[in-house]
Amino acid sequence: MTTSPAAPPPTTAADLTPDQLDLQARARRFVDEVLIPNEELAERSGGRIPDELKQRIKREAIEERLSGGLHAPEHGGQGWTKLEWFLVEEQLGRSTNALSWHMPGAYNVLASGTPEQIERYLKPALRGELHDAYAVTEAEAGSDPSRIATTAVRSDRGWVLNGEKWFVTYGDVAAVYIVMAAALVDGEELPTLFLVDAGLDGIGVVDDPPFTHTYPHGHPTIRFTDVEVGDDAVVGGLGGGDELQRVWFTEERLGIAARGVGSMWRLIEEATAWALAREQGGQRIMDYQGVSFPLADSAADAAAGRLLTMEVARLADAGADPKLVHAKASMAKLFVSEAANRCADRAVQIFGGRGYMRTNVAERFFRELRVDRIWEGTSEIQRLIIARALERRGVERTLH
Repeated sequence: MTTSPAAPPPTTAADLTPDQLDLQARARRFVDEVLIPNEELAERSGGRIPDELKQRIKREAIEERLSGGLHAPEHGGQGWTKLEWFLVEEQLGRSTNALSWHMPGAYNVLASGTPEQIERYLKPALRGELHDAYAVTEAEAGSDPSRIATTAVRSDRGWVLNGEKWFVTYGDVAAVYIVMAAALVDGEELPTLFLVDAGLDGIGVVDDPPFTHTYPHGHPTIRFTDVEVGDDAVVGGLGGGDELQRVWFTEERLGIAARGVGSMWRLIEEATAWALAREQGGQRIMDYQGVSFPLADSAADAAAGRLLTMEVARLADAGADPKLVHAKASMAKLFVSEAANRCADRAVQIFGGRGYMRTNVAERFFRELRVDRIWEGTSEIQRLIIARALERRGVERTLH
């Protein structure tokens, strides 16, 4: 296996400041020295790594100022711009087995909490003391929030929640769930987010299924049965769930695109090194177009995806129309997630039999990248969002 040199290459896609170049370099060193060397260990152990290694990842992420990036410094984050966040997420995308999940972090929703909620949940999360988990998807409601069946009904003590959530990432380790529910008020169903402590009565794990990837945390099915919470559990106000979720989706889709760009970078790097060293028929396999052309196609995909994703990050930083940024984040997520899958498939083929071994980075990415076309909105949902942007905001604004 090859690894990248310690210093990042000069960028030609953006004019980065010295601080941004330093951030990029720190993130790359962290990935090269802490995450990548432990990928095979994580794969062979079913995603579960020793506690000592978990603590090292957490500690060094904090020391290198790589955790909690988009959150405000006063809350324990780094206060990065979206472009700076991209630079770090791109590097994290170069590693497999989601070892970066052990870095302290928190969903952006918590930043919209009250001062008390921030003290109770956000600051400890950014110190690495607890995990939050986003509980949105249901058996009959994926990307369509209007089909949410989970309800919150008024009680003397606040609210009573009932419902079942699927694919709750971090759900097996979370201390608090961010639960989307229809708050029933005066005959209306108000989409509302609730912060629900995992230790409350009435919360149960219905199923904790195995998935294709080998990651450290699961995506269990969680059932909430007559779970009582106070008024102080509401985050973002009654009826504010849709808007908070839209902002969350935009950020998550941009993050998926950024990590996908990093994944393609690593795949092309590893496959190119192999093609240059491997000989068949008396010459390097790189000299065969059946190998070199797929690498060229992957390089074009990666370069285009990187430019698109960075442009979306810049637009977000510039305060562009949030609905336009939302559509462009969908465009980036759609293009990069599908391009990264093609890249992984090509890399497996280039490695041949070795590419089918779980100790090979191409095989791991081949499994891991598949979900990027599904979670946080399938490719079909992204196409729908983009098509609506063409209709409502016009072709020129959507493309330029």
